[in-house]
Amino acid sequence: MKLTPHRLIEEMRNEISEGNHGETTLKKVARTKRRDPFRVLIATILSQRTRDENTDRAATQLFAKFPSAEALAKAPVRTVERLIRPAGFYHVKARKIREVAKVIAGRYKGEVPRDLGSLLELPLVGRKTANCVLVYGFGEPAIPVDTHVHRISNRLGLVNSRTPEQTERQLSQYFRKGQWIEVNEIMVRFGKRVCRSIGPKCSTCRLQDYCEWCEKDKQIKPH
Repeated sequence: MKLTPHRLIEEMRNEISEGNHGETTLKKVARTKRRDPFRVLIATILSQRTRDENTDRAATQLFAKFPSAEALAKAPVRTVERLIRPAGFYHVKARKIREVAKVIAGRYKGEVPRDLGSLLELPLVGRKTANCVLVYGFGEPAIPVDTHVHRISNRLGLVNSRTPEQTERQLSQYFRKGQWIEVNEIMVRFGKRVCRSIGPKCSTCRLQDYCEWCEKDKQIKPH
C-alpha cells in the first residue's frame, strides 16, 4: 500500500496531537522569541546528545544571562559551562557555542546568516544544525535530519539510506517543498511517542499498514 506524503503528515499529526508529548525545544524557542535565529542556533547545539527538557533548562539559563551573540562572545567560559550544565558535555559545548557567537558577532555583526552555505561555514555547524536554523529560525523550507527522521524514514520505506545526507536528499524528493518545513517537528515528536528506537509501539501505530519495518517484524515473530 502506497503512503502518500499528505497521508503521512496527516496520520503523524493526529498521533502526536494525543497525549502529552508537546512541541520540541526548537519549536518552543522559535515560538517564544518569534524565530530568533541566534537562539535557535545555540539551542540546536545544546540539544546534541541530550533530552529536550535538559536543553530547555540550559537554554533558558544561558539566554537569561547572555541574550545575544555579542554578549555570549564575551562571556567567561566557566560561567557558560555552569549555565548550560543541564545539557551535558558542557565543557565542550561551552567552548563551541562561544566560538560560534564570536563569528556571528564579528563577521556577521550579530546577525545569523540566512543561507545554507554561510551557515555551514560556521565553526562545527553541520547540515542538521544549519537546516534547523533555516526552518525554526527563519521559517525557510529545509529538512533537518536527526536520528528520529533518519530512523522513521527508513522504517517506513520512504528512503533507503545509510547517512543523514542521503536521507535528506531522498526526503526532499518525496515531499513537496511546501511540506519540508514541518517534516522535522512532526517526525521528531512521532519518534518520541510511537516509532521509538527501542520498544516502538507498532501494534497501535496508525501507519503500521504502510510500514515496511513493521511488516518484516511481523514475519519474523512466531504466530
